Amino acid sequence: MKTIIATAAVLAAAGPACAGKIALEPLIDARIRYEHAEQDGLLDTADALTLRLRGGVQAGNGAWSALVEGQGTLAAVDDYFDGLRGAATRPLVADPQSIGLYRAQLRYKSKALTLTAGRQRIAIDDERFVGAVGFRDNGQTFDALRVEWIGLPRLKIDAAYAWSVRSIWGIDGRGARQQAVSGDNVFVTIGYATPIGTLAGFAYLVDQDEAAVQGFALSSQTYGARLSGSRALSRAVRLSYVLGYARQSDWHRNPNAYHADYHLADATLDIASFKVNLGYEQLGASHGAALTSFQTPLASGFKFQGWADKFLTTPPDGVRDIHAGAGHGWKKAGAFDLIAVEATWHRFDSDRLGRHYGDELDLLVTARVGRTTLGARYADYRAKRFATDTRKFWLQADWTF
Repeated sequence: MKTIIATAAVLAAAGPACAGKIALEPLIDARIRYEHAEQDGLLDTADALTLRLRGGVQAGNGAWSALVEGQGTLAAVDDYFDGLRGAATRPLVADPQSIGLYRAQLRYKSKALTLTAGRQRIAIDDERFVGAVGFRDNGQTFDALRVEWIGLPRLKIDAAYAWSVRSIWGIDGRGARQQAVSGDNVFVTIGYATPIGTLAGFAYLVDQDEAAVQGFALSSQTYGARLSGSRALSRAVRLSYVLGYARQSDWHRNPNAYHADYHLADATLDIASFKVNLGYEQLGASHGAALTSFQTPLASGFKFQGWADKFLTTPPDGVRDIHAGAGHGWKKAGAFDLIAVEATWHRFDSDRLGRHYGDELDLLVTARVGRTTLGARYADYRAKRFATDTRKFWLQADWTF
């Protein structure tokens, strides 16, 4: 409610600047998904058929725009544990039923400057540290003020202050899975385009003290650098690459005195309509008295370290992920505008003590017809010394106006 009032007040104050013809654009986004999960050690399987609808309107006048968007998630089949309700004898499917305000923001955008205030999506780089959690039905948004500036050639500054994080757990969120976590979160990225790619330095100050009260110590300060770029090796071959390093330590009221490192090296070859990928990602174990590890509580975690979601919270001994994948795409295949298939294999090991956690195979088929995207996805985690064998399967359709 505070965000709605604040955004309305800013809109009213900006009224004279926005005087003139206002263009209205409807916002409609619908999803239906079936998810099936089997997990060793649990008595029952999970079956979830969820429907997600977002609707709203965006109004624009010159450099100014404002939007309001609501969201609702309904479980048509609810034979699953959603993290808040249902039998914990079934695997977790993190799509609880919910309804509420998804976004309410005011934006000013000129050639060099973009200002966004209110409830908004924030997705920085590949969303490894701060993201919108787009795969989950309820998504993640931020009550925030964000400034993006590109006033000098090849330089971009992106800075945001978020005083509340609206989680994927929806209106009934509670305990460690709260609807929203208040705090002083600061995200700053400074990027510079070089001949070999964009070199960025970043700082993420994450205030999760409310979660710490529930037994989690997630407030942290993370500083690092990232290089991302691509290069044509021939007319039909392109190499894309990402290198990253960061160091994280305790911040605010986190009771654990620690520091831990993050490393990333990833390369993708696009060869005509084929692609192959090889990568290494390490979320390190702590150095210091605390038995903890590098954590990313605001990330779009589903995108990383396997779709079985075994490492959304990094184990105390850290995790190293070696992954390799391949894919192929077809444009204008019959009635489809696009069809793509891909497969990725992961090997997970601990950062400390040299344990082999397990392996995972992920498979994906996607197709697009007009405004509709269809997907079938499968994940198979084979445990060695961490968690238990888990298999998941998804069928999904998304439609956007």
